[in-house]
Amino acid sequence: MNSKSAQVLIGLLVAVLAAVGCTSAPAAPPAPPHASTAADRSRPNFVFVLTDDLSWNLVSHMPHVQAMEQAGTTFSRYYVVDSLCCPSRSAIFTGEYPHDDGVFTNAGADGGYFAFNKHGDQRKSFAVALHDAGYRTAMMGKYLNQYEPRYPPAPGWDEWDVTGLGGYGEFGYTLNQDGQRVPYGRAPDDYLTDVLAANAKTFVDDAATSGHPFMLEVATFAPHDPYVPASRYAHAAQGLSYPKTPAYGRKPSNPPPWLKNHPPLSASQQATITTKFRKRVEDDLSVDDMIGELENELQARGLAKNTYFVFSSDNGFHMGEYTLISGKQTAFETDIRVPLIVTGPGVPAGHTAGQLASNIDLAPTFESLAGLPVPAHVDGHSLAALWHGQDPADWRQAILVEHHGPDFSPDDPDRQTQAPGDPPTYEAVRTATALYVRYAGGAQEYYDTATDPYELDNLAGQGVPAALRNALGDLENCHAGATCWAAAHLGPPRARPALGNEFFRVTARAGAALAPNAPRASGEPG
Repeated sequence: MNSKSAQVLIGLLVAVLAAVGCTSAPAAPPAPPHASTAADRSRPNFVFVLTDDLSWNLVSHMPHVQAMEQAGTTFSRYYVVDSLCCPSRSAIFTGEYPHDDGVFTNAGADGGYFAFNKHGDQRKSFAVALHDAGYRTAMMGKYLNQYEPRYPPAPGWDEWDVTGLGGYGEFGYTLNQDGQRVPYGRAPDDYLTDVLAANAKTFVDDAATSGHPFMLEVATFAPHDPYVPASRYAHAAQGLSYPKTPAYGRKPSNPPPWLKNHPPLSASQQATITTKFRKRVEDDLSVDDMIGELENELQARGLAKNTYFVFSSDNGFHMGEYTLISGKQTAFETDIRVPLIVTGPGVPAGHTAGQLASNIDLAPTFESLAGLPVPAHVDGHSLAALWHGQDPADWRQAILVEHHGPDFSPDDPDRQTQAPGDPPTYEAVRTATALYVRYAGGAQEYYDTATDPYELDNLAGQGVPAALRNALGDLENCHAGATCWAAAHLGPPRARPALGNEFFRVTARAGAALAPNAPRASGEPG
């Protein structure tokens, strides 16, 4: 891979010094020993491409991703636990909801890299389980918010090519490459997404030679703001218009307090939305190139038939919907429903899976397909049967979304103001036909998505079905796979304590982490 040769010894010394001498980050626990499992090809490989802020309306501009849809299975109801980078990525690594892994935001007492470490989540990562079972593992690109290259690699990863805040601009960043900090400049071949693609191909080649199964995660910064496309794609999307839906420029009836007085979109804001959308498309074209290159590499090395190739995003993105400028973090479909497209052994071609799925399901899916037991603490459920086109009886009927906000951390690249939307703390339950949201201040939203797919008619004032209120209470209080799976099934109305006790206790404790003089949105506990 890039910048690896006789400097390995120097890199190891740098890693030791970083772990011992850095006072701003916890030292990594000793790396687990390599498993002694004999090399084999009986177990599947995994290539997981995770994008940043990629919404469904970008997929139609990515030909290799569209080819994946034709060659594999697309999940039409795949949701994130929170439309925010660090909570979403933490849930992917651990298979746990934020109320169990302790990561609700990108920074502060209840979020980011430090909260992830504080709650012992590094050891819960699917990477540790796969590594200890004999898999070669590689993490490339973006890890967690607040991680910086001076910090040590996380346990469970055999190869580590990760950067921090510098990665958002695609140039002028530093990669931590297995403990050695390697700076990159601003030449065309320093473009981060392309560097990750080259490193990923090298890892695939090395893994093929080793004979061991492998897990490769490539987490791009694209298409996150500031939207820096590769030079070959500059201005490639200048003729595009933003794909407006009926929700564009409209607020729902009976909007929640944080949205109620939001002003209409100005002409200038709408022009900016169009410009940003074009840049997002251009930004994604290099990600699409990487997917094609990795597919070709797998084919050339004879690994394609035994490799699950997974494409997804950490959260969605709204641009003009509900009168909000570019942003995320709401419970609307634009933000919480993201692509999940899978190809690989036994995956039916051109298939759409309509079952409810969540990003807490990825860790147990990887582990179960690798032949490993899923730890009891995992809240998610393996999607292996769904990946293979099956329709399991008694599948889940509800999933949980939980969000802490607003987040005023000055170094958070995802911090939002009122213009893009800064909803207060909420918890929500999504079913196949409904969205129910309850805010910390008591406001509610309820949409019948079977008849109102764009979530424009808030029916909460007319009453919320008891099954949704029950499911929300059960899910936000569930812990571990068995209880969370039971909570994900809608049951008959029954007597129960006040909804959300545990969630709002956590919220109240986390409220102290807000800046002392920060304004609080309507409904935020003070």
